[in-house]
Amino acid sequence: MNKLLIAASTLGLIAAGSAGVAFAADASKAPSKKITAFYPGASGMEWILKGTNHGGAKGIKKGESCVGCHVDEKTGNEEAPDFGNKIVAGEKSKDIALEPEPIKGKPGHIPVTVQASHDADNLYLRFTWKNTGFNSGKKMDADNPVKLAVMLEEPGKIENDTVGGCWATCHTDVRTMPGVKDDKKTKYVVGGNLAAGKFFDIFQYRSGKGQKPVDGYIADKRVMEGGKALSDAKGELKGDTWTVTFTRKLAGGEGDVKLEAGKTYNFGFAIHDDYTHGRYHYVSLGYKLGLDDAKADINVVKQ
Repeated sequence: MNKLLIAASTLGLIAAGSAGVAFAADASKAPSKKITAFYPGASGMEWILKGTNHGGAKGIKKGESCVGCHVDEKTGNEEAPDFGNKIVAGEKSKDIALEPEPIKGKPGHIPVTVQASHDADNLYLRFTWKNTGFNSGKKMDADNPVKLAVMLEEPGKIENDTVGGCWATCHTDVRTMPGVKDDKKTKYVVGGNLAAGKFFDIFQYRSGKGQKPVDGYIADKRVMEGGKALSDAKGELKGDTWTVTFTRKLAGGEGDVKLEAGKTYNFGFAIHDDYTHGRYHYVSLGYKLGLDDAKADINVVKQ
């Protein structure tokens, strides 16, 4: 009798679950996108927009994207690995060294697999990459061997936001840039205004023991707190592979970009490995993230 009751109860729970319980989407089952995160050195927004330094400056001012120029649409081949290898080695570009303080032996780029899915309430992001194993011994951020940050922005809000990713928020006058003495100048966007929606949403995973995820924004300055959208951020180094996952509400609060079906958003990410901070990281170019049928570089599939 007891076995029959248990079996009946179990079947009842299964039926109830199939009828009314919502199961979270699984980004690991979503289509994957290969994106190279590369070492950018001191190539701030001002360098990007100066035609004598960067041949794509005119295109950016017309609204063209970095991906459109530096990633082959048909083959998917990227120029980013070559950029990163040259910059990290201290090679000059038009008589300018974009990294005046090279870190000897540091890899110039990291191939990253990105997957994205969503359900009725949340966005799920998954990043995987091979651990570089590089150890400079510097430990700039002694608390965190690895950090991964994601930035989102609603297109058309910020000047030259088609650059996306790091560059729309990275300038040659911020701290850690060569020659800058102001150690309080954080990343920012030109004309940044949180109330007017002119900001980048940023959230970050930190690998250090006891370190909590960060949810903030970048407007007239970088604020690494106050966001309401990020629900969870987890990371694991298993064998030689890092996996970092985020669970983020589609709608948040102040400083959170609201994500809606059928729309696209500017998207970029950065990886700090080897206990680094500031510009000594790897960054992606600026990509488009789109929900459902929206035409984008990274499609967020509904599950």
